[in-house]
Amino acid sequence: MEQQGDYFIIKAKENGVHVIGLTRGQDTRFHHTEKLDKGEVMIAQFTEHTSAVKVRGKAIIMTKFGNVETEQ
Repeated sequence: MEQQGDYFIIKAKENGVHVIGLTRGQDTRFHHTEKLDKGEVMIAQFTEHTSAVKVRGKAIIMTKFGNVETEQ
């Protein structure tokens, strides 16, 4: 059965926000990147392949645990 995780939302507060997906497993690697411009929203989900996400740039990250703003 495929492992599915929680959804989260990233809203860019400036142009050029990078969202980088990191793999699961013995070696953590970058496996996917997206670039968001100001006001764009990305809805994402943790999966059997994605264990972490890195956000570069000014953004709001919304999860079931609350919201976090980057400080850049």
